[in-house]
Amino acid sequence: MTRPPAALTVGAQLEARRIGPITQTDIVRFAGAGGDFNPLHHDHDHAVRAGLPGVISMGQMQTGMLAAWLTDLVHVEHLLSYSVRFASPLRIGEILDLEGTVDEIDPATAVATVSLYAKAADRVVISGRARVRISLPR
Repeated sequence: MTRPPAALTVGAQLEARRIGPITQTDIVRFAGAGGDFNPLHHDHDHAVRAGLPGVISMGQMQTGMLAAWLTDLVHVEHLLSYSVRFASPLRIGEILDLEGTVDEIDPATAVATVSLYAKAADRVVISGRARVRISLPR
């Protein structure tokens, strides 16, 4: 059974979600699930030698968190497209804030375009866009 689409309006802010602080365990668990064992994600000394302040999470971890948050709000069966751009690394101890805004709605197709952001403090870690099926007011 398909759940009904969300009712969204242009300019609406999606209900934000806060995740974290991010731990080494979070990163290692994601590495194990996804098979990404790049030492930048688990070896502090290696990350520092590479010019980073320390271990960083893999971008796909934040991408998955952003997608899971969005589909919790609009239901996965109504997600039509999803794209992201990696903007900045996420470090251990940082808190991730997930946010989104409805940019436009096509009333002919009942599809909304949403801008998405995953931020650590005031720094954008990932930006993205999604198209979702919505319910229009009658």
